[in-house]
Amino acid sequence: MFNGERTGPLGIISICISICAAGVILASAPVGVASTGDHYGGPPRHLGADLDHLVGAYPDWIKGHDNQYLFLRNGVRFPISDHRTDKSFEQLLEQPDIDDMFYVRYPAGAKPGQPPQNFDPGRVRFGPLFMAMYGDCKKNQVAATLRTIAWLPRHGGGHVAVTTVNGVDKALEAVSRELDRLPGAYIKYLKPSGGTYNCRNVAGSHVRSMHAYAAAIDLNPEYADYWRWSAKNVGHPVWRNRIPTTIVRVFEKHGFIWGGYWYHYDTMHFEYRPELLPAYTPAGRKPAPDRQ
Repeated sequence: MFNGERTGPLGIISICISICAAGVILASAPVGVASTGDHYGGPPRHLGADLDHLVGAYPDWIKGHDNQYLFLRNGVRFPISDHRTDKSFEQLLEQPDIDDMFYVRYPAGAKPGQPPQNFDPGRVRFGPLFMAMYGDCKKNQVAATLRTIAWLPRHGGGHVAVTTVNGVDKALEAVSRELDRLPGAYIKYLKPSGGTYNCRNVAGSHVRSMHAYAAAIDLNPEYADYWRWSAKNVGHPVWRNRIPTTIVRVFEKHGFIWGGYWYHYDTMHFEYRPELLPAYTPAGRKPAPDRQ
């Protein structure tokens, strides 16, 4: 069985919840699964629009697309598709192409609840694109982009280090400012932070974690639920969550997606993925000059 975003002992006691009360994500979100049975890799239904969002999400790096290739400003181009439609779910995660990143739609604003099997919007990441933008942490390229920002300064949340690439630092600062103004009952979920930059792969895989690009943050682990920690049967995880949706909405407003919407859930985890949030536009940012 494929390992998820993190490993480790239980370490926390998950509270009991009612799945029925939480509701099912599909009720208010267009899913659009690009799969046939247990096979994945087919083109998503709205691929053209998805690619437009991808270009708009990273204007410093992506120049455009022609539905066959994604063109970077430094002259590099990536094929949109590898033309494989027979991938297993593990292969989808380990060997994705660009269109695989949109195999399901991220349900921004939807009521959280038990997701359908293998509904993991955002866990599929085309590594060469993210490494081209954020750098290779094993070559110290990410460390050179880090900026330390105050996390919830009104509540003594300490500091976290995130990348300046794509304005992630500014987006997380905006998140911090809004969360810092929430009523005190929310603060226990937010501090101490569970971490940001960590040069590592996703546990048990060859895929880089978004933490390796310094473009992700984990909230207080004491209130985290994670499918491998919580599930008696990791093949069929039962969804659990204690993170208030008010917190989730603040992150989504600023370009971050939430691991609590995943079938292989990770409720403390947020990562900067504006391409999956069409309503989000990087504020006040214009494309940098083309890189040669």
